[in-house]
Amino acid sequence: MANSILTIDMITRKALEILENNLVITRNVNRQYDDSFAVQGAKIGSTLRIRLPDRALVTDGAALQVQDDQEQFTTLTVSSQKHIGVNFTTAELTMQLDDFAERVLKPRISQLAASIDADVANAFRNVYQSVGTPGTTPGTSLVLLQAQQKLNEAAAVMSPRYATVNPAANAALVEGMKGLFNPTSTISRQFKNGIMGEGILGLDEVNMSQSIKQFTTGTRTGAHTVTTTVSSQGATTIAITGTGSQVIKQGDVFTIANVFAVNPQTRESTGSLQQFVATADATATGGAYTVSVSPAIYTSSQALATVDSFPQSGAVVTFLGSASTQYPQNLVYHRDAISFATADLLMPQGVDMASRQVHNGISMRIVRQYDINNDRLPCRIDVLYGYSVIRPQMAVRLWG
Repeated sequence: MANSILTIDMITRKALEILENNLVITRNVNRQYDDSFAVQGAKIGSTLRIRLPDRALVTDGAALQVQDDQEQFTTLTVSSQKHIGVNFTTAELTMQLDDFAERVLKPRISQLAASIDADVANAFRNVYQSVGTPGTTPGTSLVLLQAQQKLNEAAAVMSPRYATVNPAANAALVEGMKGLFNPTSTISRQFKNGIMGEGILGLDEVNMSQSIKQFTTGTRTGAHTVTTTVSSQGATTIAITGTGSQVIKQGDVFTIANVFAVNPQTRESTGSLQQFVATADATATGGAYTVSVSPAIYTSSQALATVDSFPQSGAVVTFLGSASTQYPQNLVYHRDAISFATADLLMPQGVDMASRQVHNGISMRIVRQYDINNDRLPCRIDVLYGYSVIRPQMAVRLWG
């Protein structure tokens, strides 16, 4: 049977399918599509408002105590446009779709997917909960269970939960857990594919991605203490005293002596020190830093409680990992911890052809133009997206 000419809509749908299949981290996060741009198209910097779940205090006794609504919102900015260019010849457009996809689309779209995944992997910088030993590749069931413990103590929804690890951690975990009482089918998949697979220790999927980021810690060496007692509910900065002109990097994680995390539902201490992450670089001036942190500091008397007590002046600050050292940042997370949103790009006029398709929350546009001098059809494939860690308490960094 003779091949038919491939249309731009057919190519767009196939390209979108290949993109989704090659995403790893992004495939398993909350994906939102903003259809308000379905007609005119969006531009870089368009925003999407996301509502966060309300939290309130439970009151004892029969007397009614009405509480103000504390419903929270966050804004996700669609600010990243990535594209890849392809040159189609008229001969290639007479191939069967599967042949065309394998020879022309797949090599390029796979690179686009890896680039998007690498961008979303930067979400670790906004995640404060951490497990693992910095400098040691995770290779036992214990680290995955400890990550689950963090999620459980933070009252994260049980399912779906995922782990995405780099190639080194994947190899170590497969080797370290091969002797556990796993189903025969799971062991078979691990042996054949070299990947942990699905349904592992309460995680819906443990997968591998080359896009996992390396994080280089700040130059903060020596002793650090809290400079001034924090006394304001909802505080997002902590004054810290160190030594010299050093830097705390965005993404640095630390604990403060006698400041324990609380369960967000019972507001009782979990027995583990609350971990904080620096949300921006902080440079010491005369040994003094003002560090922006997450989570915001609320004591157990508040509906948004994160700690059992305020950080006190003189309390010792302990950083995770050595100074000026690079560590892989594997991720264990519930799907709703990270939100990834796409919007429709503008459909240009005066071109040979253009197509825009949406599938499972991902919008892709392909625009094609004819080059009469070379009998070619240069084409660009674009995705406009943004991502945000909207519920950091539902994610854990697994340090390597």
